Amino acid sequence: MHYLRLSCTEFWLDVRVAGINARWLASADTPDGPSLGLGWTPRQALMHALAPFDGLIDDLLQTAPSDLLEHGAMG
Repeated sequence: MHYLRLSCTEFWLDVRVAGINARWLASADTPDGPSLGLGWTPRQALMHALAPFDGLIDDLLQTAPSDLLEHGAMG
């Protein structure tokens, strides 16, 4: 399980990312409760979990560890 704090100029948020059975699950804290995302890569899962923040997803992902996004480091 990876615990991350992503940020942009407007705010920061906590997310969790886990690799499970060759898939990735991400959970992002939103004002309306958790938002979940599933994908074949950590980036895909995070993009789905960050959907409520449309327009800021790229900014938020830029603050995620590149080794997790690029290589999908398990752990």
